Amino acid sequence: MTTSAAVPTGSEGAIPAGDTVTDRLVEANRRYAEAFTDPGMDASPVLHVAVVACMDARLDLHKALGLQLGDCHTIRNAGGVVTDDVIRSLTISQRKLGTRSIVLIHHTGCGLEALTEDFRTELEMEVGQRPSWAVESFHDVDQDVRQSMQRVRTSPFLLHTDDVRGFVFDVRTGLLREVDPA
Repeated sequence: MTTSAAVPTGSEGAIPAGDTVTDRLVEANRRYAEAFTDPGMDASPVLHVAVVACMDARLDLHKALGLQLGDCHTIRNAGGVVTDDVIRSLTISQRKLGTRSIVLIHHTGCGLEALTEDFRTELEMEVGQRPSWAVESFHDVDQDVRQSMQRVRTSPFLLHTDDVRGFVFDVRTGLLREVDPA
């Protein structure tokens, strides 16, 4: 059984009839805002680092990396792969908001390992239109981290490509393992 750490199990964790998960999130935000005080920060990250990672709900990046609010830019997508849109975000992060370092994080047990580019064909058959984007599925997580590092290092839009490091996060142990770029 999968449960959220923030949602109690059993009847006390059940969403009341007529409520949605979004309703629960909005209510949580209302409670958050009651105690909220403006931290007085701007959008530039204190540590001048951007982290690109998978959107997998098991990755609590701030906790895993010892980060606080305002420390980094976090860019997440399916697989944590470096796509054109990730390059767009990194370019803005570097050129307009002062980041210099890039950390790429994939993880063990990623759902993209179970997909293929045939997913685009499945979508086309279902909705009558083929997605313009690639699935970016992979079978070797280390090789995909290397490919993402290479995409960052060769982008003409990024100013700082000398401090780019890639890792695999183990979802069972919580440890990062660095991937050699070679």
